Amino acid sequence: MLAAAPAAAAGLGLGNLAPAQDPPPAKPAATPKTRFAANVEMWWTALPFLDRIRAAHALGFPAIEFWPWRGKDLDAIAALTAELGLEVAQFTAWGFAPGLNEAKNHERFVAEIEASCAAAHRLRCRKMTVVGGNDVPGASQAQMHEQITAGLKLAAKVAEREQVLLILEPMNVRVDHKGHCLYGSEAAVRICRAVGSPMVKINWDLYHCHISEGDLCGHLREGFDQLGYVQLADHPGRTEPGTGEIHYPRVLRELHGLGYRGCVGVECRPSRPEAEAAAALWRADQW
Repeated sequence: MLAAAPAAAAGLGLGNLAPAQDPPPAKPAATPKTRFAANVEMWWTALPFLDRIRAAHALGFPAIEFWPWRGKDLDAIAALTAELGLEVAQFTAWGFAPGLNEAKNHERFVAEIEASCAAAHRLRCRKMTVVGGNDVPGASQAQMHEQITAGLKLAAKVAEREQVLLILEPMNVRVDHKGHCLYGSEAAVRICRAVGSPMVKINWDLYHCHISEGDLCGHLREGFDQLGYVQLADHPGRTEPGTGEIHYPRVLRELHGLGYRGCVGVECRPSRPEAEAAAALWRADQW
């Protein structure tokens, strides 16, 4: 029986997930199948912001992502990424507060999406994250989700005109964002389907979704029509792949098989020097 086990595993396709034996290349983030985007808010945090972009390029990342655009030198970022041939995969256009989940904030939300689209064009960026908001006292989750839907319907007109994709990010409330109103892919899929715009999709953060609901591959298959962008980190610890319980070679293979060819944001805190963390990304890309 034991002798037959490897053959049985191969028959199930599990042999394709064996750990890579070859050493990573000199630029390990230049992976053959997955286009990783370094989150320069969480990587190289001791460096000035523009030097983080240079460090990402040095390790072979084809793209970067970051959080709010306000307060950053957009012209310098645009010039440097153009010089290095890096894509700005996405940034944050609307955060936790004021909440998108309250009608009184919708006018301000639409105005901020207008301004953020202008920022996106300056950065040659085609996607930007929006967040649902923290719990509103006295409001049910269904009511808050209805307000998120209503706000996104208003902003969708701007996104469609400007051709910038709004990506709604569900969080997790067990570890990182207690008191947030939107968690798990299922609710985000329902909201985006209700909005019904080709320019409103999900920022599918696999780390958050693993904590909130599990069954990453199953949920990706069920909601793939609403996927606009992907982020990852391992759990526990929100560190690079290979440090926790998520088997990323299998999940990335699923994404590839579904047809996703966009960037995968590496929104994690490296647990070791960045070059070694990038080598972990290279290993996760082997299947």
